Amino acid sequence: MTSTQSATEGRLAKAGERFDPIALAVITSRVQGIVRRMTNTLFRTARSSVLNTARDFSCCIVTREHEMLACAESLPIHVMSGPDMVAAATARLHPKFRAGDAYLHNSPYHGNSHAGDHCIVVPVVDTEGEHRFTAIVKAHISDIGNSQPTTLWANAKDVYNEGALIFPGVKVQRDYADIPDIVEMCRTRIRVPDIWYGDYLGMIGAARIGERDLLELGAELGWEHLHEYTAAWFDYSEEMMAAAIRRMPAGRVEAHNTHDPVPAKGAEDGVPVAVAVTVDPEAARIEVDLRDNPDCVPCGINLTEATSRTAAMIGVFNSLPSRVPTNAGSFRRLDILLRENCIAGIPRHPVSCSTATTGIADRVANATQRAIADLGEGFGMAETGTLTATVVDLFGHDPRRDGAPFVNMMILGLTGGAGHFRGDGWLVSGEVGDGGLQMRDSTEVLELLYPLVVWADRVTIDTGGPGRRRGAPSCYVEYGPAGTRISGMWSTDGAVNAALGARGAHPGARAVQFLRRRDGSVSPLPGIGEIDLAPGETVIANSAAGAGYGAPWEREVARVAHDVREGLVSPAQAREAYGVVVSDGTLDEEATEKLRQELRRVAPAPPAELDFETGLREIIAQLDGYAGGTGLGGE
Repeated sequence: MTSTQSATEGRLAKAGERFDPIALAVITSRVQGIVRRMTNTLFRTARSSVLNTARDFSCCIVTREHEMLACAESLPIHVMSGPDMVAAATARLHPKFRAGDAYLHNSPYHGNSHAGDHCIVVPVVDTEGEHRFTAIVKAHISDIGNSQPTTLWANAKDVYNEGALIFPGVKVQRDYADIPDIVEMCRTRIRVPDIWYGDYLGMIGAARIGERDLLELGAELGWEHLHEYTAAWFDYSEEMMAAAIRRMPAGRVEAHNTHDPVPAKGAEDGVPVAVAVTVDPEAARIEVDLRDNPDCVPCGINLTEATSRTAAMIGVFNSLPSRVPTNAGSFRRLDILLRENCIAGIPRHPVSCSTATTGIADRVANATQRAIADLGEGFGMAETGTLTATVVDLFGHDPRRDGAPFVNMMILGLTGGAGHFRGDGWLVSGEVGDGGLQMRDSTEVLELLYPLVVWADRVTIDTGGPGRRRGAPSCYVEYGPAGTRISGMWSTDGAVNAALGARGAHPGARAVQFLRRRDGSVSPLPGIGEIDLAPGETVIANSAAGAGYGAPWEREVARVAHDVREGLVSPAQAREAYGVVVSDGTLDEEATEKLRQELRRVAPAPPAELDFETGLREIIAQLDGYAGGTGLGGE
């Protein structure tokens, strides 16, 4: 037994003296229930569709020592690391918390994910004036006063060019009432002040729900008993993490991928991302080293310290052989190595981190889980698809509402789940950082709220990376304005560099996007760009698909035949990639066995990418006259 194992078991013995397993489970359920009530409160009261439909927000509870305790169904990129640093930074700026205080925090240099995520921080203070916990609500705000009407801007040269209002733990409520100076500052700067204020009130309400319920729980159980619970829960979670790591193969492995080019010095040809993962089962520790990555670049794709750490942690948790609670206890077993002034490290002011929750973060998480897959069968995952031009900031004026301005992030076309050792890529997974917990916008709600028409929204054949476990297919979306002009900005990845497969599987299809003009002609759009759409014009976008896991000729024949019947895989891809012969819906077993034997003998290497653009152009040709070409989306 190692000294680390001995120390852990000693802590567990002490925890066992304080708590039996039933008490630990019951209190954990109650604490997680508080976070779920916080989540439900914001989901039902937020004004912008990015929150009340797509649910791009997270709620959590942090201990008085600023350790992550509970996050329920929150987005991993928001909470695995960050709320702890946000709470600690706020406490340093305001060393004496009082009941009724609330703070606004979005500084990328003080623990937040990126400036677009506003955090409401509410300290839970008992009747004796003692700080016990902190309730945090983090939400992606549709407009934060940037110089451009977007909160994900890859082309921002620095934080000044980005133009966001930065709040490093600024007090916004005292004695449960707004401090009007701060609120008016936001209302004056933000393009859609009523929408922002509605979201702000929803966040305040969610945080106050957490405060109220924690105060009630503390009064019921006793504060010291509740703090003993947190220590026992952390020790239990750490041991669960240690047990999972002990089941993993030992070794050190590196993985590389590349973020798409950005028109900025040092990023014009793409940005290489390198991850080195070391698994030590004997010590029950995992190290992820991100220090061998480029310096920060003069654009908005740099990660914050929180998202650098979190991205690596997401890759690790996605790769474990069993489920482990995500809290400060299980995090003790991870060593994430970062350096300053690194694109996947710790940024220095005034570097812009506008897209820090996606892009490079996705590349880090994907490389981490693919590296672990290389260690042995039954671990890790392939790479998940990334954002496309259907995750777009739309802005303009709505003629149905007397020309009122609108700014909103539309979230459609996220289907890029990665294949993994347990199963196929999840169709509604989204990007790797949301963990399948972010929702897609409703096309009907979007069309009700904004002058927008969504002409198509469906999955695309032959796009998910072939493998023993297939990646999720791409999503084809076409959208445009309804009776007015609208503008859009997007900062995507995956149009040049596809999601990569693991353990001999194929990559997923790359993202592609086009502009369809009023006359029906089609021309390509860049992966990072902006556009002004006139009535009758549409954007066509096909998202980056998830990659596969394991050799495709090892996939069960019945699964391949089912995918063909479902329209996810064509007979041609079934033959070429999977070695399965399906003709007119009928499986040819003899031809399949012969072809599979040949594939096993040759064992061809997966191609660098799939030829998808030809297929998409065929789809566009079939749809000619469906939307913009006929004027159906026109005046």
